[in-house]
Amino acid sequence: MKILTFTSLFPNRTKPQLGIFIFQRVFHLSRQRNNQVRAVAPVPFYPRWLKWGKWEASAHVPVQEQLQGLDVYHPRYFLLPKISMPFHALFMFLGSLWKVRSLHREQHFDCIDAHFIYPDGTAAVLLGRVLRVPVVVSARGTDINLFPNFRIIRPMIRWTLEQASGVIAVSSSLKQVMLEMGLPAGKVQVIGNGIDPSRFSPVEPREARQHLNIPEGGPVIVSVGSLIPRKGFQHLIPAFAQIAPGFPGARLYIIGEGSFRSELQQLAERLGMRNQITLVGNQPNEALRFWYSAATVSCLVSSREGWPNVLQESLACGTPVVATNVWGAPEVITSPELGLLVEQNPAAIASALNSALGKAWDRTAIATHAQKRTWDVVAAEVDRYIESVTAEHNPSKA
Repeated sequence: MKILTFTSLFPNRTKPQLGIFIFQRVFHLSRQRNNQVRAVAPVPFYPRWLKWGKWEASAHVPVQEQLQGLDVYHPRYFLLPKISMPFHALFMFLGSLWKVRSLHREQHFDCIDAHFIYPDGTAAVLLGRVLRVPVVVSARGTDINLFPNFRIIRPMIRWTLEQASGVIAVSSSLKQVMLEMGLPAGKVQVIGNGIDPSRFSPVEPREARQHLNIPEGGPVIVSVGSLIPRKGFQHLIPAFAQIAPGFPGARLYIIGEGSFRSELQQLAERLGMRNQITLVGNQPNEALRFWYSAATVSCLVSSREGWPNVLQESLACGTPVVATNVWGAPEVITSPELGLLVEQNPAAIASALNSALGKAWDRTAIATHAQKRTWDVVAAEVDRYIESVTAEHNPSKA
């Protein structure tokens, strides 16, 4: 099949960690049955001479690049942050139309594979109408568990789901929300994310700690995620403060960056945990295996998740997890031998951490279980689904 992947959440030269899980699925899809895949990843237009926060990086994204042999194009579109949200999809569509049409003339696409329902999926459906090709949209988390609450874009999300030829949900919980929005059950396929065993596999814990230059004694808790309120670090830090006296040498490492950093740092200091809690900052994706392997347990206490990749990554490194019992987390933590599910409050988290740190886990069995769902397995499922949708749209190619 000839597939056009369309999403703004895609790695690029200035943000190599952006949407890595989407890239993995697309890259492995391109290796299924000699599929020919090209990616269009639009970025907001930003003048190079203007210096203003996080948006400045988009000015330095190349118009075209290659990622592991995959051709990626970055057309520009107009965007005013926080103002043009109702028109975001329309601007993305208009900014990408010329490039997508040009690529379609070179290589007639059989379908469009779009990621994130709004604005990306909406723009992709509009592009599909112009090209007269089916569009499969993938729901990944915030686009379904948060965005429909915004009254101004909820109708566009519903329209996108109705007009798309097929819909993929990365978790059953996301599928359920879309069913409640009126989408027919037969139109939604659940396909969770995968793991790259070459990137996420166990390292001997002592070796991992030496590599990271962190103390070898005492239990280590690692938590990976953006420093934003919904990730729940404001609950994890006091939970850790509760259990720390019972575990000499215990340390908590929080990996990620975000607008909530200063508040979390102040919270740790107020609780007297300044020397035991470290806000590490962002880490390269390939470095995370050392952090997971160094950890006695990893922790994710979000209020919302689509398919929590960090849980799967931790398990693939043999590290058990403590996670809030929300959205896609129970679909990853399917057994008490993999980790513990809790409510999102400091007392519950502290109790679970206390139990997890006192339990003898079979780390080899944990890693073996998690590494069965590779990106090749995921890509094969996606390939079969997209092929069925394409065949239904154009029976002559079935």
